[in-house]
Amino acid sequence: MIAIGLGCRKDCSGEAIATLVRRALALASCEDENAALFTHEAKSGERGLADAAQGLGLPLVFLEARVLESASSRVATKSAKVQRIFGLPSIAETAALAGAGPASCLIAPRISAAGASCAIARSAPDAGLGLNRPQEGPR
Repeated sequence: MIAIGLGCRKDCSGEAIATLVRRALALASCEDENAALFTHEAKSGERGLADAAQGLGLPLVFLEARVLESASSRVATKSAKVQRIFGLPSIAETAALAGAGPASCLIAPRISAAGASCAIARSAPDAGLGLNRPQEGPR
């Protein structure tokens, strides 16, 4: 199973986010795998995320900051701006890693375009999407 981590600027469009997700899935050659979208709980008001989830037909899960922090040491890329605002090196990568579980690994480091960021992590074999899925967003 894969976890798709997302970050975005305020008012980023659902189409921009969905396009980036499709691009990341193609780059990682995992378009047909069972997946879910994960992001920071602070992004729960972003309509573009809900629109992208609906358009992609994937569940959207908002993770608490403490859950994202637990994956911080495993990221591949870092953003000084995201670190300053959220206290995390990357929302997309921490969300992907946390969403896929504690033994997960990145299979697609963060890519960004049109105000959105996306990263993909794979769960450890037989682990499934191991997170306790705190709150699912609008679909």
